[in-house]
Amino acid sequence: MGEQILNPTDIQDPEYFHKVIDCQFACPAHTRVPEYLRLISEEKYDDAYMINWESNVFPGILGRVCDRPCEPACRRRRVEDKAVAICRLKRVCADHKGDITKRFPAIPGQKNGKKIALIGGGPASLTVARDLLPLGYEIDLYDDQAEAGGFIRSQVPSFRLPKKVLDEEVSYILDMGVKAHFNTYISSMKEFLKKDYDAVFIGTGAPRGKDLDLPGRQEGKTFIHIGINWLASVQYGHVKKSGKTTLVIGGGNTAMDCCRTARRLGGEKVKVVVRGSRKKMKASEWEIEDALREDIPILEYLSPLAFVVEKGRLTGMTFQPSPEGPAPDQKEIFIPCDEVLIAVGQQNAFPWIEKDIGLIFNDSNRPKVDEITFQSSIKKIFFGGDAAFGPKNVITAVAHGHEAAISIDLFCRGEDLLNRPRPATTLAGQKMGLHDWMYHNEVSEQQRQAVPMASKVKSIKDRLMEVELGFDRKIGRTEALRCLNCDMQTVFSLPLCIECDACVDVCPTTCINFIQNDDEENLRAGLSIPAGNKSQDLYVSGLLPTGRVMVKDENVCLHCGLCAERCPTSAWDMQKYMYETAKAGGK
Repeated sequence: MGEQILNPTDIQDPEYFHKVIDCQFACPAHTRVPEYLRLISEEKYDDAYMINWESNVFPGILGRVCDRPCEPACRRRRVEDKAVAICRLKRVCADHKGDITKRFPAIPGQKNGKKIALIGGGPASLTVARDLLPLGYEIDLYDDQAEAGGFIRSQVPSFRLPKKVLDEEVSYILDMGVKAHFNTYISSMKEFLKKDYDAVFIGTGAPRGKDLDLPGRQEGKTFIHIGINWLASVQYGHVKKSGKTTLVIGGGNTAMDCCRTARRLGGEKVKVVVRGSRKKMKASEWEIEDALREDIPILEYLSPLAFVVEKGRLTGMTFQPSPEGPAPDQKEIFIPCDEVLIAVGQQNAFPWIEKDIGLIFNDSNRPKVDEITFQSSIKKIFFGGDAAFGPKNVITAVAHGHEAAISIDLFCRGEDLLNRPRPATTLAGQKMGLHDWMYHNEVSEQQRQAVPMASKVKSIKDRLMEVELGFDRKIGRTEALRCLNCDMQTVFSLPLCIECDACVDVCPTTCINFIQNDDEENLRAGLSIPAGNKSQDLYVSGLLPTGRVMVKDENVCLHCGLCAERCPTSAWDMQKYMYETAKAGGK
């Protein structure tokens, strides 16, 4: 036996069962995924939408463009290859909802006397507005674009995110009472601070794309473009065609958007070039699949050397093959093209923030921002989204917005920013009878449902045509039922257990064990099936009459409820664990 046995699990700790809900725990905004999936299976789309809206603010947008950190964490992948299509199901509730505007929080007519400025109209700023407006704050939003949305408006192509969906969900927030100042570029932070707002939130994104300073760059600048700038020019109608032979340099999602957009603007031969392998590309797996589906090859192991310009026109690029690639002996490869889109990363740009106003910048030329409070070195200035810690994604920006709103509210009330409100949690029994539960507990044998797609021939001719058509109600219900209900927790009652081992016998994944306690390493190794995934805890009971303890490997539990159905003394119970993240104004 080891030196230090494991103490009984404290299931009152709000983070314990939260961690067991893998998808919700992995989501930066901690959306209650299993709950809204159940509601979709019951065709309660309005309810499902509002659960999403409380956490991630933009269900219709994120149902199309989210980076889906929840899906790699999905417990369904423990039993088969593919996760539940959580992202696409988010879109289902957005596509099929009714009028939900009456369900939004009431905005008080009597304001609290505090005015907040938001600089940048992207998802982080809009989330701050959404959280603070119901508390009586006055919100002024400043953006240099003509409409709110930030990079999801300027850079995400319409074939992925239709303007109608973007406008609808952005308007939900603006219509709550935001005073918007569009087409307004803030050129001086020093001058802006004279407006004397009670707090300022900066969510200006990472607006500057990285360049490639290579031979021929200046000579060929007419035919060479920074990817994010080019995408914005396409979105606003300034660019209407691409080169027939276009190279896209880079392996992230921006590169995928660039190459697919180029195909729709006349690019007959569009190729993506990456330094390493396709497996190591930063782009989401599904973005890569969509590009390949549209006949866009990805050339691997090639490092850019130079732009080749002849008689004032770009004719191609030279690359150095990597020793790991298919042509390790070649010193140089020439690839012809008449246009190049550079998508090798983004960085922050704050030319409008003077260095002498007291704002401390770090070595990456980003303001020094507290990772918990999002407060800068100037107490009333807060940052969030890509402007805070560099380029991430929409759902991370939303999460930043929630946390920044909490901090701004505490700051304006003169309270300690680290004394943050706690999440709301409940454990509720689900029993309707001995073998009946208040939820569908049968483990579906369905495989992940394929999403209907628009015709490739038609969609490539129309950059505004949405490629993914989304799940209809029937497919959505089938897919939602694949969820294993990871928020339905198996709760063990020590006094009721008679150690009959019936639960051990019935458990389909052999995750329940009655053994001698030990230190964690030995305990994990000594289970009937060793518990190798240390990112999930072991559920350990106190001492039973025989001196043993119940140990359950949370990592492989299917939440099927068979243990609770089989137990003759109801020592096991299925209880729904609800975890809602803290919001501004909470306690």
